[in-house]
Amino acid sequence: MSHAKVALVTGAGQRVGRALAEALAADGYRVGVHYRASREGADACVAAIRARGGEAEAFAADLSDARACEQLVDDVYTRFDGLDLLVNSAAGMEKTRLGHTTAGQFDAIIALNLRAPFLLAQAAARVMPAGSAIVNIADHMAEEPWPDYSVHSIAKAGVMAMTRHLAAALAPDIRVNAIAPGFVLAPPGMPQDRVDAFAADTPLQRIGTPDDVVHTLRYLVTASFVTGETLFVDGGRRVRP
Repeated sequence: MSHAKVALVTGAGQRVGRALAEALAADGYRVGVHYRASREGADACVAAIRARGGEAEAFAADLSDARACEQLVDDVYTRFDGLDLLVNSAAGMEKTRLGHTTAGQFDAIIALNLRAPFLLAQAAARVMPAGSAIVNIADHMAEEPWPDYSVHSIAKAGVMAMTRHLAAALAPDIRVNAIAPGFVLAPPGMPQDRVDAFAADTPLQRIGTPDDVVHTLRYLVTASFVTGETLFVDGGRRVRP
């Protein structure tokens, strides 16, 4: 039986989540690749990991269902006989302008973006050994309000607060940190002129890449004296004059 560590990466069927899952596999982790709708991407992620000699398996779960969160952790733990790292990357980004947001929209966004990471962390903490880690993916919009995405921003600010509370509650056995990416991938269909304008308004004069988030994850996974922190990977947007 393999003694390699086990990671569960939620939202690993696409974009940044997939990059994180493949990077962890390259570092020797056996990886649970979670997806909800991105089955094709999750299968491609698993295939890429296996092609490089790694071990991975895809797990489907709708994390807006509270029961599915605990079941996902149980399924990954059972499949790999362990769990050492949880990366809460799954999220949704829905427009919700103040004055036009319904209670149903609010509840759905909070359920996926805030409640699910909490429930996943709670379930994971029950089975993780000492020395394990949880890394939550927050968002620079937690501190940079965008009027069209108010509930998303509120949820991600909650992720940052949750990170501090979990870090205190789970110390010293489990470290809990967060990454708050900025614009690291242009949304599909975004005009290039808008991408260029965003880059020009960022102190480092570019948008980010998934690799920028990967480097930060690798640091947090190995930084044994860091817990309760949120690292912004936003090109310096918070220090704009």
